[in-house]
Amino acid sequence: MIQIFDTIEAINSTAADIFVTAAQKAITEKGQFSAVLTGGSSPAGIYRLLASTEYKTKIDWSKVYIFWGDERWVPLDDNLSNAKMSFEALLSHVPIPEKNIFTMYEDGISAEDYAVKYEQSVRSILGPDGKFDLILLGMGDDGHTASLFPGEAVLNEKEKWVAAYRLESQNMHRITLTAPLINKAEKIVVVAFGEKKAPALKEVLHGDYNPATYPMQLIKPVSGELLFLVDKSAAGKA
Repeated sequence: MIQIFDTIEAINSTAADIFVTAAQKAITEKGQFSAVLTGGSSPAGIYRLLASTEYKTKIDWSKVYIFWGDERWVPLDDNLSNAKMSFEALLSHVPIPEKNIFTMYEDGISAEDYAVKYEQSVRSILGPDGKFDLILLGMGDDGHTASLFPGEAVLNEKEKWVAAYRLESQNMHRITLTAPLINKAEKIVVVAFGEKKAPALKEVLHGDYNPATYPMQLIKPVSGELLFLVDKSAAGKA
């Protein structure tokens, strides 16, 4: 499903409303809410809204568990860190227990070894079904999502829930949730705006199935909902 908006502000408020509704529903039904945050510039406005008095008071943050969809393998105080942005815009402004936040970095361990630990953390909160209540994703101009980049072997992963690898084009390691885990989610919301996204979005939604080129096509929920929130510029070719 795709929803097209006139402004980025409208996307942000819709996404924030979805987050709050999903949190309230999950906490009411099972006593906890598990959410996956995304990095990049796209979600910052969403996070700032969620941190506002209007929104943050609607959620029992003591029962919220936060994970990330992917991360650059850099320290958490590095400006390239997705977690750093998330803390600055949201997590430092809401009463969520530190033990409920699962960042994708740890000093003194390799990215590959930490991916194993991270999967264990996911299992400890979600159990064997691995079903997140809500996953927020962005989409790159090249059609990638999380750290599922075109042409990379991680696109073929079938067993691991979390994987790490060296992305040579960026000269760094990345750690990411894999498509099999993402697709277990109850709800997946993809946020994309700007005309640079338009060609890839058109291919993702209407082109031939070619996930090696457009990895976003791998995101097909097993039983949950997939929703694209985009502006008119991004939807121009869709």
